[in-house]
Amino acid sequence: MMRLAEKSKCRQRGAILAEMAIVSPILLFLMLATAEVTRAFIDHNTLTKSVRTGVRYIAANAFQGTTGVVWISAALRAETQNLVVYGNFTGTGSPVLPGLVPADVTVTVLGADDIQVTAGHTISGLLGPVLSSFYGGPNFNLVHNLQATVTMRAL
Repeated sequence: MMRLAEKSKCRQRGAILAEMAIVSPILLFLMLATAEVTRAFIDHNTLTKSVRTGVRYIAANAFQGTTGVVWISAALRAETQNLVVYGNFTGTGSPVLPGLVPADVTVTVLGADDIQVTAGHTISGLLGPVLSSFYGGPNFNLVHNLQATVTMRAL
């Protein structure tokens, strides 16, 4: 005959298993959501830093001689786009963010001495396919558009 304490212990094992089955999907979702937000934050930070570097370069080289007129040549624009995307002027190597291309970078003169560099990048979420496989429903579209814009006065 089982003692009372042993019966209670067997019942607790079943309760712990049931609680774990209920809580595990919630914890898994929270971990994946945290990873997704962190990845988007890091990608946005990388894009912003790259655009900031590009606008510094073009602001330092935008004046045409000593005339005081901001002029951006096609070569300077291409060098800036390559600097933002690849981190170098030649456009070789891998992009700082997967899928980022020089066409995603725009360089604009905003008036007298201001230059603006804007880059847009689209990232797709990893959490959508996980949620659709978990619930068996349609695929969730978790596409995020990241955009970084930096304006600087030509030096």
